[in-house]
Amino acid sequence: MRNHEVVIAGGGPTGMMLAAELALAKIDVTIVERREGSELAGSRAGGLHSRTIEVFDQRGIAQRFLAEGKAMQVAGFGMVPLDIGDFPTRHNYGLALWQRHIERVLAEWIAELEVPIHSGRAVTTFEQDEGGVDITLDDGSTLRAKYLVGCDGGRSLVRKKAGIAFQGWDASLTYLLAEADMREEPAVGVRRDDWGVNALGKLGDGRRMRLVLNERGVRHGEPSEDDLRNALITVYGTDFGVHEITGLSRFSDAARQAATYRERRVLLAGDAAHVHSPAGGQGLNIGVQDAVNLGWKLAQVVKGISTEKLLDTYESERHPIAARVLKTTLAQTALNRGDERTKALHETIAELLKMEEPRKRTAAMMSGLDIVYDVGEGHALLGRRIPDLDLGTTGGPRRLFSFLHGARGMLVHFAPRGPANIAPWAERLQIIDASYTGVWELPVVGVVPTPKSVLVRPDGHVAWVGEGTDDGLLEALARWFGEATV
Repeated sequence: MRNHEVVIAGGGPTGMMLAAELALAKIDVTIVERREGSELAGSRAGGLHSRTIEVFDQRGIAQRFLAEGKAMQVAGFGMVPLDIGDFPTRHNYGLALWQRHIERVLAEWIAELEVPIHSGRAVTTFEQDEGGVDITLDDGSTLRAKYLVGCDGGRSLVRKKAGIAFQGWDASLTYLLAEADMREEPAVGVRRDDWGVNALGKLGDGRRMRLVLNERGVRHGEPSEDDLRNALITVYGTDFGVHEITGLSRFSDAARQAATYRERRVLLAGDAAHVHSPAGGQGLNIGVQDAVNLGWKLAQVVKGISTEKLLDTYESERHPIAARVLKTTLAQTALNRGDERTKALHETIAELLKMEEPRKRTAAMMSGLDIVYDVGEGHALLGRRIPDLDLGTTGGPRRLFSFLHGARGMLVHFAPRGPANIAPWAERLQIIDASYTGVWELPVVGVVPTPKSVLVRPDGHVAWVGEGTDDGLLEALARWFGEATV
């Protein structure tokens, strides 16, 4: 039996991001991934939203993705485009990049971090006790971990074996997703019918196409090539001579969420915790953000710096985010139907989203830039993402995000320090003296009062704001970075 501090079931974007977060914190982590190191079949998710790009920037790897994809406006609601070009962020855009490329970049990163992967294997069962989890793989081998995290998708075995309910709405539609060549030249673009959206798009300069076809009802099981041909004929009147079909899969508009994200020493993240329609492109993005919220918390608990009470904040912070996404995807699926009544509603919503305030609020939600966690009342920065400021430091100019590359929290002083004794936390976070002369501005919120100090968690969210005194600082440090020990 091989021992690890954390075992992650599933090596998709969520699992790899979580593994990287834990590795940066010097946690002994391993991934169990059923795929045998092969590239993801098909294109799957198609891009990154602004906040996810920021998250990668916080870890110093954003440029790796930007070099592979195309920066563009990707936010939208019900296929109504939403421009975030005027938002106060260094990344006021999204990135068009297929999931297989996103996974490849993440895989290269975790290889650099020396995260071991048990590829071509899957978790079949596990047993918990007071000290950890015994995990059995499908080849009969076993692993022992302090914690097991299920990042193993919507059909998560980890979730099922943990007995966690998966609540929500059943599918009303299923869709076929595939890549293929076509002998005939199709009309590319999006087509709506009474059931919903169909789309054909070119993947390159040739006849290779990406197909998304609604099946006008609910179908079950693995789809066949004949299913794809029949769906094309139903929607377009021809199958365009489709051939060389790859990445054929079926997805639905079902929307479900785990009743809890933790059952003792077993946790869930990504699709294992929430599934929904791909409308709005949220799934991969919120999975990565789940991982960044969970990683540093789990690391501190494993190290004994914080109690398991810190893990409770993972669910309390991330569960509402996914619940909102479920509702927005249900709304968008309904809006995308093409019957005359829904068209009238869609036109009304489109008109509303042209107005400044609705556009900003909805765009901030869809891009992930409006997320705010409940860390207490007070300054407008509390619980929100810290802006990536251009700071002056004793070592010269630096971007604020550069201090987050190692996934460590920081206490940044923009004015002389107060008298609070922060020595017990000196090795748990960075203490930085900096200057900044610009305004502090947040999407939707606008310009906020200039703080004298800010306590920033490793995930880039503000946990405390000093406005001239140290009031509440020691309590915030104890809450987020463990009780004082000296």
